[in-house]
Amino acid sequence: MKNTNPKVDAYIAKAEPFAQPILTKIREAFHAGCPDVEETIKWGCPSFDHKGMLGGMASFKKHVGFGFWKAALMDDPEALFGATAKASPMSIKAAAVADLPTKRVFVAYVKRAVKLNDAGQKLPRKSSAKKSKSDLVVPGYMLTAIQADASTRDVWNAFSYSKQKEYLEWVTGAKREATRDKRLAQAVEWIAEGKSRNWKYEC
Repeated sequence: MKNTNPKVDAYIAKAEPFAQPILTKIREAFHAGCPDVEETIKWGCPSFDHKGMLGGMASFKKHVGFGFWKAALMDDPEALFGATAKASPMSIKAAAVADLPTKRVFVAYVKRAVKLNDAGQKLPRKSSAKKSKSDLVVPGYMLTAIQADASTRDVWNAFSYSKQKEYLEWVTGAKREATRDKRLAQAVEWIAEGKSRNWKYEC
């Protein structure tokens, strides 16, 4: 690999032992898909750039998060992206090398990201029309769980529109009731602690 950055070497070396081979495989895939890729550290995490950001990766206690900056514009034939992956460039998770897509698949995704940057494709601008929390339709079962504890309710009410929206989409986006209930329980716990939905990815 060319254009490696010693700061990324150091990041991988300091990661948890389980995460090091995962981070290495991700790094290799970005270089295989874009030989001219440049490595940087952004927001404390490794980033892979080519005419702008392609993607990035981040190590956590029990998993590695990774993904593509313009996932919202990319085709997803292998269904790597869920709703959260579209919203966050590092929200695909891997707890082991076996959780990663094959190198062939990963490299193909990197090449798609490269094409977007080569073509100068931009992420769509967010609507200038400001939304308010009153625009959110929170289902009764979710409100009941949040309001069961006064302190949790107060934190929720103090959250911004975007923070409430992230939780709402995560919980209601579950396809199965069991998954929804699990997400709701986790959401209530994090809200009580004052955490945003994507606090784990805030490097």
